[in-house]
Amino acid sequence: MNAPAITELPVVVVGAGPAGLAAAAHLVDRGLTPLVLEAGPVAAAAVREWAHVRLFSTWAEVIDPAAEKLLAPTGWVKPDAATYPSGGDWAEQYLQPLADALGDQVRFGATVTGVSRAGRDRIVDADRDTQPFVVHVAHADGREERLFARAVIDASGTWTTPGPAGASGLPALGEKTASDRITYRVPDLKHPAVRARYAGKHTAVIGSGASAFTALAYLADLATSDDGTGTKAVWILRRGISGSTFGGGEADQLPARGALGLAAKAAVDNGYADAVTGFRTDAIERDTDGRLVLVGEDGRRLNPVDEVIVLTGFRPDLSFLSEVRLGLDERLQAPTALAPLIDPNQHSCGTVYPHGVNELSHPEKDVYLVGMKSYGRAPTFLAMTGYEQVRSIAAALAGDQEAAERVELTLPETGVCGGAGLFDAPEAAQDAEGGGCCAAPATLQIGTGAPARHGGC
Repeated sequence: MNAPAITELPVVVVGAGPAGLAAAAHLVDRGLTPLVLEAGPVAAAAVREWAHVRLFSTWAEVIDPAAEKLLAPTGWVKPDAATYPSGGDWAEQYLQPLADALGDQVRFGATVTGVSRAGRDRIVDADRDTQPFVVHVAHADGREERLFARAVIDASGTWTTPGPAGASGLPALGEKTASDRITYRVPDLKHPAVRARYAGKHTAVIGSGASAFTALAYLADLATSDDGTGTKAVWILRRGISGSTFGGGEADQLPARGALGLAAKAAVDNGYADAVTGFRTDAIERDTDGRLVLVGEDGRRLNPVDEVIVLTGFRPDLSFLSEVRLGLDERLQAPTALAPLIDPNQHSCGTVYPHGVNELSHPEKDVYLVGMKSYGRAPTFLAMTGYEQVRSIAAALAGDQEAAERVELTLPETGVCGGAGLFDAPEAAQDAEGGGCCAAPATLQIGTGAPARHGGC
């Protein structure tokens, strides 16, 4: 089968979430044709799975400008810019209307199973860049399809591949067989069946980020309710507790993000959660009544718990990209040029420098990872970062390199001087605790020289 000319082909966007739909909007704004392939039955299928969780960004920070422009003629009413949406609000009031506005340029129940160059596996060099991409799709009804594309933007996210409880990055021994008492998501404690699962129970929460803070705050709230008497959380941290453990607090320029850390701290201070530090889970065993016992690498055995909530981050699924040539950092699985800007082992300020097509390019021309997936295993991704990414890429695909490199974005400061990897070492945590390195973020231009560094970070 002969492929059509590359210039006649659409740009395939994998995923109809926030970054994928924003990418489509920017492509339309540039006069290019997107084709969004979404595995779920509706837009923002992954976001809907955490519909009960409130974002710590306001509506003003989670609506893409090109998307808003596309929505304006449809009669869409923009939500109050200063309020905070839940995941469900974001999906229903913005992302689904955006998908509707894109019409048949978004296809649902379409799972991308492979991406390659037409007639070229990853080994072949000859005429590689002149060949279109071939995208294999499995549909919900069992059909298989082959599509051609001029470029591929992978915005499929990382939601389907959460990290395990095991500190080695592999599942702890016994983790899979204990799956009936383990969840890898923040539970919706307003749902009666879910609430009954945790009410009056002892629950271990493994993790140290915003999701863990949310779970701790939810469990503490349950413990104070009439039906939650006896609810108790055990917070498992792989590192010690320092001044930055609970985030930036009042110093965070996203107030809701700072408040989340303060709520988690209150859960510990008020006795609704006990913190266990320096604990790296090696095994999960069952006691005689079926409760779970966490065993550390150092041999410590914790008291039995009824449930375990594992919130150790996410990782990208790269399996369907095995035939394209990606340049990925060996640790983070993020694009090579982006990794130093987001590496939690080294990046000691809460902000991430704005970045665009130059940092997101791969050895394979015109294939990009964007949104959460572009961060690989790194945390703290913001929607506004993804919107800047896709704006820059759309400009580059349209041939406007000057606009592609003119990436400007002010990111809100976390108030935290140090990433998760840095604080795995207790002495590093102590050194950084009083560092005061986090200055106010600056508007930076990427692609016109090295970004300025502020505050000694």
